[in-house]
Amino acid sequence: MKKYALVGTGGRAGLYISAIGGQWKENARLVAFCDTNQTRMNYANTLLEKEGAAPVSTWKAQQFEEMIRETRPDIVIVTTMDRTHDDYIVRALHAGCDVITEKPMTIDEKRALRILDAIEETGRQVRVAFNYRYAPHHSKVRELLMNGTIGEVYSVHFEWLLNTEHGADYFRRWHREKRNSGGLLVHKSTHHFDLMNFWLASTPARVYAEGGLRFYGRENAERRGVTQFYPRAHGYPQAKDDPFALQMAENPQLKALYLDAEHEDSYFRDQSVFSDGITIEDTMSVLVKYQNDVQLTYSLNTYLPWEGLNVVFNGSKGRLEMKIVEKSYVNAGGERANEGSLETCDITVFPMFAAPWKADFTLGEGGHGGGDNAMLADLFGEVKHDPLQRAADHRAGAMSILTGIAGNLSMQQQRPVHFNEFALASRLT
Repeated sequence: MKKYALVGTGGRAGLYISAIGGQWKENARLVAFCDTNQTRMNYANTLLEKEGAAPVSTWKAQQFEEMIRETRPDIVIVTTMDRTHDDYIVRALHAGCDVITEKPMTIDEKRALRILDAIEETGRQVRVAFNYRYAPHHSKVRELLMNGTIGEVYSVHFEWLLNTEHGADYFRRWHREKRNSGGLLVHKSTHHFDLMNFWLASTPARVYAEGGLRFYGRENAERRGVTQFYPRAHGYPQAKDDPFALQMAENPQLKALYLDAEHEDSYFRDQSVFSDGITIEDTMSVLVKYQNDVQLTYSLNTYLPWEGLNVVFNGSKGRLEMKIVEKSYVNAGGERANEGSLETCDITVFPMFAAPWKADFTLGEGGHGGGDNAMLADLFGEVKHDPLQRAADHRAGAMSILTGIAGNLSMQQQRPVHFNEFALASRLT
């Protein structure tokens, strides 16, 4: 049985707490929590106890190495703020542990190079938790393309829609500052760029991107005629009837994780999406040329009436289309069954000289059509052969963020960005 320590007990940590404390308790055991906030660690222990497991020791962030020495975990799970991922990954590797990290692996090239250096110096391993790879529908696309169902792929159009509940949530919390998250081309799109690398079995060569803050933020709201503003939802009557306000006091998980923890770190989880201080984009378009000459057009918008994706692949023998409508959610750190669950999911193949047909696949239980549970089984269950090769290592983690990093640079400098401009790219080939 392997021992795990978890650093960062915010909303995403609940996925791992419930898995290790529940279904995978025969294979894995949590031995410690580490965070900057004691209230959140205490709540993490209540989640663990709900699974029938005993509470574990808690350690403040400055005690990270001491925690590893005292509790001796085999693997450290990193679910902290994105900009701190590299710090905990590198420290864990040098302390003799392997690492499982939430996506994105990190937020910029310098931090990614630190991680690669530490892996080479220590010989330890880093896994990146790309649950989207394990979703049955995404796996089916991988299988169809691998089998040459539409021949050689020439171009892809991929649009991801975030709605006014989930999409708005990135503008309420720490993600709203690019220094924390790398912007949504890194934080969110790392999923989508990883899927493209996974589906196409290739990596980008050149990226051009455009983007801006068009809907959220105070100035945009003022242009639309909004006259009432508030800094955060809690305690402000102006927020009572605002559909964009997050009422944490009405949600037991959000209250326990954040509202009750504010006295320790003054982190406000319910900031107004129409306040000042937002430095990320909400409207993004990206053009990518891959090493195998596939062309991708990609868009991400964060204020739409429904949530999900449209993706189409055009090939030498036909066309493949997938449409997904996801049920909306706000990351609250509690029950995760509805996170990313699906309302509609269709994959249609249009052969060049034959009738179109629907691809068969079976959705599983839990979030992302069963993708979450399939990933957890791969992380904590018995090692099994996977012909789709869905497990993502540090190379996959670095390559997925590099598309977003190149996109950020392209938006900043208003030019195409070549992957050979990055030292990181040469380290990954």
